[in-house]
Amino acid sequence: MTGDATPGDDDDVYDEASGEWRPASEVAAAAAAAARVVVRDAAGYELANGGQVTLIKDLKVKGAGTTLKQGTVIRAIRLTEDPELIDCRHNAIKGLVRRAEFVRRR
Repeated sequence: MTGDATPGDDDDVYDEASGEWRPASEVAAAAAAAARVVVRDAAGYELANGGQVTLIKDLKVKGAGTTLKQGTVIRAIRLTEDPELIDCRHNAIKGLVRRAEFVRRR
C-alpha cells in the first residue's frame, strides 16, 4: 500500500504530551498556541502588537545621549521573540528596544 490519503482525511499522530492519538491538525494548533510569545508589562497585563505603553521610570537611552522621562507614551509597539523586550517607536529615537518590566499598558 502506498499510504495515499483521500482529500478529506486527517492523519492521526501520537501526542506525547497527552499520551493519546489525535488528529494532526489539533496537535499542530496546540503546538502553535504553546509557541506563542506572551509579553507582560510591569503590572502583569499582556501586551499586543500595535498597542500603547507608558514608561514607569526615567530611562537613559544608550547612544542617543538622552533620557526618556517617566510618563512618556510610546505608541505602536511591536513584540519581539524575547518575552522581556519590546520594539518601540519614539519620534526622537529610531530603533528603540525597551524591557517590558519598565512599561505599563495604556
